[in-house]
Amino acid sequence: MAPSHPHPARRRLITGAAVLAASAALTPLTATAAAAPQRRPRGGGAYPHAQWIPASPSNYTVAHRPKQHPIEKVVVHVTQETYRDTLRLFRNPSHRASAHYVVRSADGHIAQCVRERDIAWHAGNWGYNTHSIGIEHEGWIDDPTWFTTSLYRRSARLTAAICDRYGIPKDREHIIGHIEVPGSTHTDPGEFWDWGRYLHLVRESSWQFEMDAELDAFDTPPASSTRERAGRRR
Repeated sequence: MAPSHPHPARRRLITGAAVLAASAALTPLTATAAAAPQRRPRGGGAYPHAQWIPASPSNYTVAHRPKQHPIEKVVVHVTQETYRDTLRLFRNPSHRASAHYVVRSADGHIAQCVRERDIAWHAGNWGYNTHSIGIEHEGWIDDPTWFTTSLYRRSARLTAAICDRYGIPKDREHIIGHIEVPGSTHTDPGEFWDWGRYLHLVRESSWQFEMDAELDAFDTPPASSTRERAGRRR
């Protein structure tokens, strides 16, 4: 049952070394583990082209959407962390935040962390949490080099699939940034997120698509892609 009061804010993607170290100790995510195939979630709107890397059950609410709560929006986020550290934080039971999906910058690889039927704590607004899907994108809002062609394309096809599944209009009223959530203290996805390009890609996509050669021809990672290993701290 959904609680009658809002949960903590969507994410506090904390960059302190102590927090990340504690998270890694609780839920280690080695390179081998991150790459290994994992059992798909049963039901709940599993996206077939995503890798299942579940968030801690302490970081979301079990629900039965859309029967319990209609899904009406997609909320676009930017992690302010690396892909790997974001997944570590979501697996940390003390983090108290999560998103349904995380999209990697270099190649557009998608991790699913929460079933679509369940309520991820991503928007910092309980009403928006209950009626939306949250998609995190690896990067920093002030550095557009993280927003690669592969990230845009893969994310747009994911968003199109969600919109087709739940009958969500593919427009800016229903596909929004975290900054547009009432009461939000976040500014993502920021001024460098190309909404025109993204909406165009979403609209030309549909649930029935093939993972064609174009999407397999991944972008070359950003010149400083070693940031994924070393991280960027602010």
